[in-house]
Amino acid sequence: MTSKIEKIAAKLLESEKKRVGINPLTVVDPEITVDEAYYIQLENIKNKVAEGQKIVGKKIGLTSVAVQKMLGVDEPDYGHLLDNMVVENGGTIFCETMLQPKVEGEIAFILKKDLKGPNVTVLDVLQATDYVVPALEIVDSRIQDWKIKLPDTVADNASSGLFVLGGKPTKIKDINLELMGMVLLQNGEVVNTGVGAAALGNPATCVAWLANRLADYDITLKAGEVILSGALSGMVVVNPGDNVTARFAHLGQVSVNFK
Repeated sequence: MTSKIEKIAAKLLESEKKRVGINPLTVVDPEITVDEAYYIQLENIKNKVAEGQKIVGKKIGLTSVAVQKMLGVDEPDYGHLLDNMVVENGGTIFCETMLQPKVEGEIAFILKKDLKGPNVTVLDVLQATDYVVPALEIVDSRIQDWKIKLPDTVADNASSGLFVLGGKPTKIKDINLELMGMVLLQNGEVVNTGVGAAALGNPATCVAWLANRLADYDITLKAGEVILSGALSGMVVVNPGDNVTARFAHLGQVSVNFK
């Protein structure tokens, strides 16, 4: 691993631990590539696993065409989910433990079979999925004021923070992923609505993309892992005292409190 990768990884890790944002990596080093950014992410995941944390899944970001255009990219990105990111349904998150949290409503896939790209199809994803549940992802950024470009968020573990799984485990054969509706409420007021098709046309398409993209780094999606398939609507800024709830047709709901 090059000293450049290690130095930037250490800087992001320090930012996370001290909860102090840093300048965008793409401003400090305009030549940084997306591939280098993924190796920075993997370096920090390796460091965290060495400290005793466990990988429990992956997350897919930038699945919205509108967000991709905003960042000037034409594909999603991904990050790793670790066991210390899990928050129980209806639980409480202390805002002081994060830098600048925002919340998204998503559909989570729980795998029963490994998926290894390249050439993974949507059908492969459906056959490898045990069940789906509603999820809230609490994204966060170590980059000050969320001034991110693609290499910034990729290096920063795709702006991962925490996540919540809720609802009831539901077999894919019992639902229509593309037409799955979601309502996101903040303190009881509707702030966003979404539908499964908002995530690359079908959340399962996002999971197939992820399996194939990870093949570039010889990484397999493993049975038992949680895959957050991408936001169905925009991010919501949260503050202490807020409650955020996502209600999904046929899947139930998931909620979290902020203090």
